Amino acid sequence: MKRRNSHRRIFHFPRFFRGRRTAELEQISGDSRDAPIRLADIQAGVRGSVAGLQGGKDFIARMTALGFTPGAEVEVVQNEGRGPLLAVIRGARIALGRGAAARITVKTLPGIPPAEPHPDTPPPPASRPREPVVALAGQPNSGKSTVFNLLTGLSQHVGNWPGKTIEQKCGIHHTDSQTLKVVDLPGTYSLSANSLEECVARDFLVRARPDLVVAVVNAASLERHLYLLSELLALPIPVVLGLNMMDVAQQQGLQIDSRALEEALGLPVIPMVASRNQGIRELVQTVERSLANPDSFKPHRPAIRSDHQSVWEEVHRLTAEFVPSPYPPGWVALKMLEGDKEITDMMRAQLPPAVWEAVNKILMAHEDAVVAIAGGRYAWIGRIIRAAVTKPRLGLITLTEKLDRVAIHPLGGLLVLVGILSAAFGLTFSIGVPLQEMLDLHVVQAGAEWARTALAGAPWWLRGLLVDGMWAGAGTVMTFTPVLAIFFAVLAMLEDTGYMARAAYVTDRFMHIMGLHGKSFMPLCLGLGCNVPGVLCSRIIDSPKSRLLTILLTPLTPCAARLAVLAFLAPVFFGASAVWVAMGVLGLNLLILIGVGYALHKLVLGGEHTAFIMELPLYHPPNGRTIGIYVWQHLQEFLLKAGTVIVAISMLVWGLSFLPTGELQTSYLAAVGRWFTPLGNVLGLDWRMLMALLTSVVAKENTLATLSVLYQVGETGGSLAEILSGAVTPAAGFAFLMMQMTFIPCAGTLAAIKQETHSWKWTFFSIALMTLLSLTVGVLVYRVGSLF
Repeated sequence: MKRRNSHRRIFHFPRFFRGRRTAELEQISGDSRDAPIRLADIQAGVRGSVAGLQGGKDFIARMTALGFTPGAEVEVVQNEGRGPLLAVIRGARIALGRGAAARITVKTLPGIPPAEPHPDTPPPPASRPREPVVALAGQPNSGKSTVFNLLTGLSQHVGNWPGKTIEQKCGIHHTDSQTLKVVDLPGTYSLSANSLEECVARDFLVRARPDLVVAVVNAASLERHLYLLSELLALPIPVVLGLNMMDVAQQQGLQIDSRALEEALGLPVIPMVASRNQGIRELVQTVERSLANPDSFKPHRPAIRSDHQSVWEEVHRLTAEFVPSPYPPGWVALKMLEGDKEITDMMRAQLPPAVWEAVNKILMAHEDAVVAIAGGRYAWIGRIIRAAVTKPRLGLITLTEKLDRVAIHPLGGLLVLVGILSAAFGLTFSIGVPLQEMLDLHVVQAGAEWARTALAGAPWWLRGLLVDGMWAGAGTVMTFTPVLAIFFAVLAMLEDTGYMARAAYVTDRFMHIMGLHGKSFMPLCLGLGCNVPGVLCSRIIDSPKSRLLTILLTPLTPCAARLAVLAFLAPVFFGASAVWVAMGVLGLNLLILIGVGYALHKLVLGGEHTAFIMELPLYHPPNGRTIGIYVWQHLQEFLLKAGTVIVAISMLVWGLSFLPTGELQTSYLAAVGRWFTPLGNVLGLDWRMLMALLTSVVAKENTLATLSVLYQVGETGGSLAEILSGAVTPAAGFAFLMMQMTFIPCAGTLAAIKQETHSWKWTFFSIALMTLLSLTVGVLVYRVGSLF
């Protein structure tokens, strides 16, 4: 019964301080009889200190990792009474949904108790005679990816962790004396099992046991970013601290003494500005020295708060001999006290029944241990900060605060978001489309003429297969490159500057219409680049129902390939009005996404709402190298697809369109296409347009490649735009564009949906939903458009 009701327990932090510590806390607080109030009810500009949390262990562990521990000072920066609020705690800006903020109580209680020395942990392992493995660890927004890109450049390999959907990045860095294998761990706030990223990061650290960890921290938010370091130090792995974003810290008025920080931590500290390639050489040199002398690693570790020290020792004593290799026994005992379900389940299977019963009794009696552990870590962090950091004078207004006055304003923030998205599409049409036309004229058409001349003596079928099939299809798709490069660059820049989190903040109240919250905006926005990473990014959402809903809605986000098709066809069908028509298509697509989301939320998923919790990082200048690598990797993936899958599909479509007689009208493809003639009549579209739509299931770029083959672009000598402009009416063209935006997602997205949902049911549900939606929208748009 205790376990069943434990998630309802209310933790009031001051009660955890026993004896003398309770008296000290009350003496500091003054009048401890003041009733705590909910954080959600505090007006902007009011300061207080955390008094309690209401919720289960998962919620409490997550909030303590973000800094909401006993006596932590918190200031509400923005609270409009509706939508999320913004709070500053331990130097970090945290966005909280109203549900989460209502579960936090606050009153004026400055200060936190000191901590005792940390229990012993196993010594670091001896260096191994192999290629050294260096892991990069860090919280989100620490600049870790920039450091990784600087170290590995284009040598990096991107894939998925074995059995996981989390992206894995590995690369090679060559020094003067050796080669280092660098592994970029997922960004994570802690090493608890609260998210898939945290599980992946800690499993690699514990099981693979890298030779060294570089902990990259944001110097401008040092107090909270050191929390992950406090967890890393509990593992038997040497650590080097990369103190990144020193320039941003200076802009915030912070003065950090790296020498004092190094002495206080007992480990190497390297000041860096990775965006300017400053400190990277020194970091590599320090890594080499640390790898050569692993026994020199003797850090000053944090401790459990003294009122739970004996509890940890008892759990450690009972479980140590049963802990499986390679897990450190002290760390396992610590995680069990934190309520880590994965580690607890593992030990329950390892322990004899009598021992488990004794351990479980201790765990049930000390459910507040997670707060004691986090409190000890933040007490250690507090001493470190006092020793090495000089904070700015009160009243100093930082650049982030100035920008956020507009960027997160309920009205101004939306206008900024709309302006940024409009500018992105404006750049795409004003710069990308002319470049696309130049490539089509000087590369695709010119290349086709050259190939036709060179193959004049070849058999007709070989000339047609290579020129009208392979080159016409793949060449048309290659003209997407300028459009995609611009879009990927804009998306990477928004993410790198820290703006994407603001976009999630200002859209939170609107996402609630669909039963989602601001975090779901990020997968949907990422889907603008490609639906596949958009689906995979849904793992940042905690609620299973909200995550499922986000996965189902992501294919309704127009990906870069669909946007490229839109950018190509809109001027063909509508000429000078193309920009306004494209904005109309995207506007209708947004309304459809909201409507479908609302319906699924209410009818299928039961109307569940979840809490919104997200850090708002400090603004900082974008890193050109990081953006360049991001754009190059995505373009490389696109061009690889154009050179393999799309070429194969183009040649297959050409073969089916000319066999067995050599004429399109008597081909196999025409015979199949005519089955769709009745449907085409309802939509005002030729069967060739519908076949192009069907081949887009393999890859959305196939739409134009298929049209190029079926409309015999290479044979007629004209461009696809010239042919389609006279073959499709505006009403039918608008219907086709809307169907393209809402049709079945590509095969890669369907595979990602299956992988993330672990269900064929929801995968087929997505296919059926998108098919029905696309046909319904197409018919309605064509019929209404025909009236004008």
